[in-house]
Formats: sequence, structure tokens, C-alpha cells
Amino acid sequence: MSLRLATFNIENLMSRFDFSGFRNQLKQDRVLRLFDVKTEAEYQRLEEARTIAHTDDTRQMSALAIADCDADILCLQEADNMASLQAFEYNYLFRMVGNGYRQKYLIEGNDSRGIDVAVLMREETLDGQPIECLEVKSHAGLTYADLDIFNDALASTNRPTDRIFKRDCLELDLRIGGRPLTLYVVHFKSMGPARDGLDGRQATMPVRVAEAKAVRHIIESRFGRGHTADKMFAICGDMNDYQEKVDVLGDRRNGYEFVPREEEESALDVLTADGFVENPMLRRPVLDRWTLFHSRGPQERHLCQLDYIWLSPALAQRNASQVPEIIRGGQPFRTIFPPGQEVERYPRTGWDRPKASDHCPVAITLDV
Repeated sequence: MSLRLATFNIENLMSRFDFSGFRNQLKQDRVLRLFDVKTEAEYQRLEEARTIAHTDDTRQMSALAIADCDADILCLQEADNMASLQAFEYNYLFRMVGNGYRQKYLIEGNDSRGIDVAVLMREETLDGQPIECLEVKSHAGLTYADLDIFNDALASTNRPTDRIFKRDCLELDLRIGGRPLTLYVVHFKSMGPARDGLDGRQATMPVRVAEAKAVRHIIESRFGRGHTADKMFAICGDMNDYQEKVDVLGDRRNGYEFVPREEEESALDVLTADGFVENPMLRRPVLDRWTLFHSRGPQERHLCQLDYIWLSPALAQRNASQVPEIIRGGQPFRTIFPPGQEVERYPRTGWDRPKASDHCPVAITLDV
């Protein structure tokens, strides 16, 4: 009995306009900087028109990427609310995959922008087994003090009573064809700007480490510390961190070089320590595990995996030959692909935008 599971940071599936760019240029779209906008009312009209025109192409591509996943269960990050999720499914996704994802779960989390994690599920797997959701639980209220994990590294930007998860850890108890499966859907703290002599990744690392510790605590509390190896669970989502990356060197004229590098430290080390979970993406070649292209100009470019489907030891062992798929057809043309990995982009894809998302969806077929 197989289950097709996917995760996708759909990038700002919003139902609201953001007009803060009129007063804060850091939040202003680059195209509006080309025009002399004199009043806030004029800015709002232009921003509405720009957003609507841009969003239609983007969401067509997002739907195409999801259709290519062909998943029974789809874990999403950066969904605004249930209304935006339903509108996207009915007006875009339905046109690609038909009436498939009738079960939808989203609980408002902690993100200051209002973006949440969500889960879409079919009523049956592709081979006809029922998909039942028995319980959905949010862990957004957990604080550092609750788990006694506050430390000096967190103290510069956090307080003991602050909530650990910057979005949430959504826990779903499922039954697939009568068999149990527990999903944990997360979206860890993003890599912020450089601070106190540290780059953005290092400066925000303590928060992601705490989030990873909290996820592990939740799972061990559920199944028992030292008793998780034979349980059937998966952790899905955008971890905003990596244990390895591929540096992209060179230039367009002279060609590119792709150099894999392992990181000395990662928040994900908390999850992989003592084999707590397995990353099945390691079954792919080292240059072909990336789900995001990061670039701050020619001096800082790399490919990395930010999007994960972590498998419990029992689930990984049962699916030892299954290799995750990465859907890259929605990547913009600015993304630099290693040789042999090029794909046909979706229609109307731009150099930077429109695109399906800055992230690539990841999907895997599992025997549960």
C-alpha cells in the first residue's frame, strides 16, 4: 500500500495586500521604484494592480508544481489562511488536478506576517486506500520556559516566555488504509540579516536549534524517549537550514563550477543525532539534492536543501529503496542548474518572476 507525500513552501499564498512599502522602501516592490508615486492612495492602487497581475501567473505555476507532485498528502508552508487556501485550490489547483484535496487543515500560528503551515489531503490514496485524519494539534503556544531550553545564545533576541516556533509545529494523527502515520509540519525561523559579526544563518541559528529541539521533544513525549525508532512518523517542511550546500562559482561567460561543502554546524544536527530521523534525500547524488538557489550576487551563490521529508527509522527502513523527487519546473531562469539537471520551465516563467516559488516541492512514495 503506497502513499504519495509532498512538502512545498508555496511562497506567500496571501489574500491581503501589503501597503507598507509606501513608508518603508525595504518593503517596496522594485518595479514601483521606477515611478514617481506622490500619494499613498496612488501607491495603493498601483500596488493592487501589480500584485493581482503578478499573482495570476505565479499561482498557475504553483498549481502546476503541485500537480507534478501528484501527492495524496501535501504539506504547505506560507499559506495566509484557510480562505486563501480554499480560493487557490478551487480557482487554480482544481483546474490542474481535479477535485482532489477535500481535506484541509490550517491553524493560525505565530508568524508576524500571518503565514502558516497547512496540510491538504485526498480522501483516498491513488490506489484507493482511505486517508483518515484522527486528530490535529497545534504546538504554537510552547515557550522556551515550557521546555527549559532557554540559553545565553537566545537571550540577545528572545525572552524565556517567548514562543519557540516562529510559525508552528502542526501534528496530525492519520490512518492510511487502517495503518497509523503521524505527520509533523514545520517552517523554521528564516535566516535573517547579519548581526554582531555573524552572517544571517549563524545569527539566527539558536532559534532554529531550539525549534528542532522542540520538535524532537514533542515526538519523544508522544512515543517515549528511546522508543521512537519503530514508530511511523515523518517531519515535513521548510527547515531554513542545511547540513551541506553546493557553492556555485564562475560566471555565465566562462562557465560555472559546482563545489559541494559540508557545514560544521546546523540546527538539523539535533534531528539527525543518534539516527533519530533519516533524510532520504541523501539517496540522491550530492549535486542533485538542492531545493533552493540562493544568490546575493556573483560573490555569494549556492544551491542547498531547505525543504525536507524526514522519515522515522522504521519508515525509512520500510522504504529503503524510495528516492525523493524534486519538482524544479517552477524555478526562475536565474537559478543556475548543474549540468544534466536542466528542466523545461513552466510557461511564462521569468528570469526572477513569475515563478512557482523560490522553493522546489519535494515528493516521495512511501509504503506505510
